[in-house]
Formats: sequence, structure tokens, C-alpha cells
Amino acid sequence: MLDQPILYGETVILRPICAEDADVFFASLTDRDLNYFTGTYQTFTFEQVKAHYARVVDADDRVDYAITSRENPSIVMGEVVLNDINWHNRSSSFRIALLSKKLFGKGYGTQATQLILQYGFENLALHRIDLEVYEFNPRAVYVYEKVGFKHEGVKRDALFWQGEYYNAILMSILKSDYYQL
Repeated sequence: MLDQPILYGETVILRPICAEDADVFFASLTDRDLNYFTGTYQTFTFEQVKAHYARVVDADDRVDYAITSRENPSIVMGEVVLNDINWHNRSSSFRIALLSKKLFGKGYGTQATQLILQYGFENLALHRIDLEVYEFNPRAVYVYEKVGFKHEGVKRDALFWQGEYYNAILMSILKSDYYQL
């Protein structure tokens, strides 16, 4: 299990996810729009979701944070994750999801991303953090570019969604990119 301090931003707080968060994340899996943005087409049982969140608490190759509001830290607004941490290469993958479209465009995702990048580079001593984002999500691409991610390439026709194929854009940020911001 990795040390996961609470991370404080101006408007958000990131706290380690706990097994009890399974309820709120399971409820979000029924939102078709959120599933579209993340390319989630699988269905999950509550038991599967609960087992996942119980498992990540003790993982040594990932850190999972709940995004909460500074105004009301008891309300979970989303999650931000560094996963598939490769300690030898000092690299990881990144993902983020806000749990409601009502939260989009308010800066919560940007601030959560900045906080987890700071934690990854400064606390975990990572060198590289990468992500994939689908081409139909330009709002997310804009945020990733704003916080320092660079385009690396495209996985053509990576997602088959409702009868159509979509590309996945590959992006990464290196520690040196982060410190140049």
C-alpha cells in the first residue's frame, strides 16, 4: 500500500478512495454520457464495483483518489487515478472521471489533474505519466494540453461505439514538462 496523503487544492480536495465509495461510483455507471466519454461499454454488478474499490485501497501499483469539493468534502464529485505504475521505469497511466455533466467546465477536473500530477512527480518520483483520450472528447484534450500533456500519437479505430470506430489520442507529460509550466 502506498502512502496517499490528502491533497488540497483551491476548490477541490483529493482524498484516498475507500471501499465505502463504491456506492457513489456504481451509481455513476448508469450515466450514458459519462460512459460515452470514457468508452465504458461493460456493465458491472455492485459486488464487482465494491470488490474493485476494496482492492485498490491496498494496491502498490496505483493510487486512487476521490475528488471532493472544498465547500463540502463529504460529496464525491469524481475520481482521479495514477494506475499501472511501473516503478522501474518510473511511469504510470492516468485517468480521471467526474461523476456528473453538471460538474464539467468548472475547473474541478483541471485542478484535480494538477494535484495528482504534482503528487506523481514530487511524491512518487515518477518520470512519465501517460493517458488515452477519445477523439470525440475535445474538452478533455484541451484540459490535458493546458496542464502540460503532449500529443504522442493516435491509436486508430481503438474504440467501437454504437456502430462506429473512434481513434484514441495518446498523450503524456514528463517530469521536465511539468517543471517547465
